[in-house]
Amino acid sequence: MPKGSEELTNARKEEIIDACAQLYAALPFKDMTLGAIGAKTSFTRTSIYNYFRTKEEIFLALLQREYAAWCEDLDSLAECAPLSAEDFASRFSDILAGRGCMLKLMSMNLYDIEDGSRLENLVEFKRVYHRSLNAVCRCLAAHFPSSTDEDRRGFVYAFFPFLFGVYPYTNSTEKQAEAMKIAGVAAPDYDISTLTRALTLALTRPFR
Repeated sequence: MPKGSEELTNARKEEIIDACAQLYAALPFKDMTLGAIGAKTSFTRTSIYNYFRTKEEIFLALLQREYAAWCEDLDSLAECAPLSAEDFASRFSDILAGRGCMLKLMSMNLYDIEDGSRLENLVEFKRVYHRSLNAVCRCLAAHFPSSTDEDRRGFVYAFFPFLFGVYPYTNSTEKQAEAMKIAGVAAPDYDISTLTRALTLALTRPFR
């Protein structure tokens, strides 16, 4: 059992975030409630308010955790032996593909999540987001040593907006797929890794 109030607080926060992640894998954001999240924890629903005021704050904490995990993977990529452009694109895209929850949250619910969270929570999240920008730049500097600061900024400004669209483009609901079929629109046969790899190769071509 956790010892001390800070350790207990962190453990309970993680339990709440874990419950949120489990439910989000099966339910849309609009159908999620504090009650449903609380029901999957080992303590009472009202206890959640000791840690998070809204469901949006729980989702923001989940997104922050996802970003932090992505940063750790990027840091590992930056520290490994230099890779060819093709191998870097493959590793980089596979790392992103492993963050499906992060991409889903970004593409579908980010504005609601940020708007429903206290400023201090949002600032904490933005710090981790900023860390991810720097982590991507470190990867580029490590594997494309001829790239300049301007090159790396250009990559980031093109790549991060891409993050907001890649999940819905590669993950359709049954209704969306049916609508596409009726409308005569060919469903794209791509996954996150494939699209990310293609973009990464294109964006790094100028400074290889």
